[in-house]
Amino acid sequence: MRDLTKVFKALSDETRLQMLGLLLEKGELCVCDFVEVLEITQSKASRHLRHLVNAGLLDDRREAIWVYFRLADRPGPDQDSVLKMLPAVLHERVAAELFDRLEQWIQSKERTGGVCSP
Repeated sequence: MRDLTKVFKALSDETRLQMLGLLLEKGELCVCDFVEVLEITQSKASRHLRHLVNAGLLDDRREAIWVYFRLADRPGPDQDSVLKMLPAVLHERVAAELFDRLEQWIQSKERTGGVCSP
């Protein structure tokens, strides 16, 4: 029951739901992507993403100084159930404006070599 509680606590924040919606769209994103698109600080983005990782919903990997996040590859049974229902729940609720900002940001990053600036 403790794991399920962590999952629902992780889902109880609008920023984290937006993050999940963006990950559903793109597959994997860097912390800097969330900072730019959601217009939040790096520390706030990292804190929210850590909640999602601790709940078993996301996996992360480090590349140089940046950390990249994606939906969990091997979620537990509770996390798997939640991850399977997220597309239907979040698809219409994550603002199209966020997806547009994400696309513009990714294009901007690609013009500068595809890297985030510290």
